Amino acid sequence: MILSKPILLSAVQPSGNLTIGNYIGTMRHWSKMQNNYECLYCIADLHALTIQKNKIHLNKSILDTISFYLSCGVDPQKSIIFIQSHVYQHSQLNWILNCFSQFSELLRMTQFKIKSNCSKKINAALFNYPILMAADILLYQTNFVPVGQDQKQHVELTRNIAHRFNSLYGHVFTLPKPLITQHGSKIMSLLEPSKKMSKSDINKKNVIFLLDDIKTVISKIQNAYTDSETPSKIYYDIEKKPGISNLLEILSAITNKDIDILLKELEGMLYSEFKNIVADHLSKFLYKLQKSYNDYRNDEVYLKKIAYEGAMKSQLKSDKTLTKVYDKLGLIPLF
Repeated sequence: MILSKPILLSAVQPSGNLTIGNYIGTMRHWSKMQNNYECLYCIADLHALTIQKNKIHLNKSILDTISFYLSCGVDPQKSIIFIQSHVYQHSQLNWILNCFSQFSELLRMTQFKIKSNCSKKINAALFNYPILMAADILLYQTNFVPVGQDQKQHVELTRNIAHRFNSLYGHVFTLPKPLITQHGSKIMSLLEPSKKMSKSDINKKNVIFLLDDIKTVISKIQNAYTDSETPSKIYYDIEKKPGISNLLEILSAITNKDIDILLKELEGMLYSEFKNIVADHLSKFLYKLQKSYNDYRNDEVYLKKIAYEGAMKSQLKSDKTLTKVYDKLGLIPLF
């Protein structure tokens, strides 16, 4: 008897250039995940619409994201890569789950609180964002969702909605679990290591973008915040040494070395020497990644073929769940 692999769904918004934080937190795990899970990789273009975008920019960003998936080792023969808006079942289940979600639950979502405090122009989609995320997850009977700590709350909401539906209609949805890595799930700003690295940061010196030119990468690392302790002491402590700890997270991820091993190698070094090592490893890593990315990105016919094939496979899988939901609710399917 061949046991089926647990199902894993990972989604990325095509909202601009991805960062080293995106890579370390999620993208670097994509290739290995294929060996242990049945993987679905989603380009969440509907989620990206919560912020108004130029049509040409969004179209380009979607193809950029497919290229990033491929350059990070995702194999379309092993996994499914699809564009969210190509699979209509996401939008249909989204509305149904809205009917099983509570207003008070959404008000408690931390990310919405943060974003609504930063702007008065908040649309309803941003408020309902976690419900579409729940639909993304539940459509595929997902077992695991790789997320950072800041998205864990959304997975918990998804579980609550699924449990509520199952309690009324019997088992329909699998209750997903968050998959959180111990190190690197939250890379911080280079100059302000008390806050998470974000591609929307106004100060671009805070962020390493995956497509930054190498000179820019080196400059950003050399100017990254450390501390003023004399003599220089390199050790991992998020509270006392946030800047140093952040650079250690980055170096650990791109060298595949445990932080404890790195600390032995870095013992006695000046901060400037430490930064040079981080910059050297990071620039070599990004050079290889960018070459692979550009090879894929220059073949749009192939990228659209991947998206089409992924949509066909995703529709077949998601339709099974949506048909069950329709049946439980008394809705009449088209066919």
